[in-house]
Amino acid sequence: MPKVLLLTGDAAESLEVMYPYQRLLEEGYEVDIAAPTKRKLQFVVHDFVDGFDTYTEKLGYTWDADLAFADVDPADYAALVIPGGRAPEYIRNDDDVKRIIRHFFDDSKPVAELCHAPLTLAAAGVLEGRRTAAYPALEPDVQAAGAEFVDGAGVVDGVLVSARAWPDHPEWMREFVRILRERAPAEPQEAVATA
Repeated sequence: MPKVLLLTGDAAESLEVMYPYQRLLEEGYEVDIAAPTKRKLQFVVHDFVDGFDTYTEKLGYTWDADLAFADVDPADYAALVIPGGRAPEYIRNDDDVKRIIRHFFDDSKPVAELCHAPLTLAAAGVLEGRRTAAYPALEPDVQAAGAEFVDGAGVVDGVLVSARAWPDHPEWMREFVRILRERAPAEPQEAVATA
């Protein structure tokens, strides 16, 4: 069964971790969550409230990381997912995160990134010359990294699929799963009989 790696940490947006995690399991992929250390992570919920200039943040789900970044052998994985939230702001500084990201780009493996995740790609030096969506406030960061900012959902640039935030999940995952099925198809899942 092909494996997908999800890079995240504390303060990742709950929906942006759990939706691709569960969607890829449903599709028949094994998914490992990697974080700075192997432990229980605290995710957050970002919401939009009338009268606020930006999103609000509340505590969200907790979830166990399967392994630490330092223990990841990216050659074991067919694809990479990087959700948003605030986690990308600090995981981008981890040398192992940069090593992992570069592997996927060097080997042209599918990568899905969302919201603030372009910060990690910029830190790894792989964003230059690409087209990517991101949370709209990151447009200057995307441009400073030498990439074209696209205000859209399910933006495809080769095997890179990006989107702005969790409201774009359907388009984002539809495009990513399409590419993943072409590059590393999962074994068909057997239907479970119900009584």
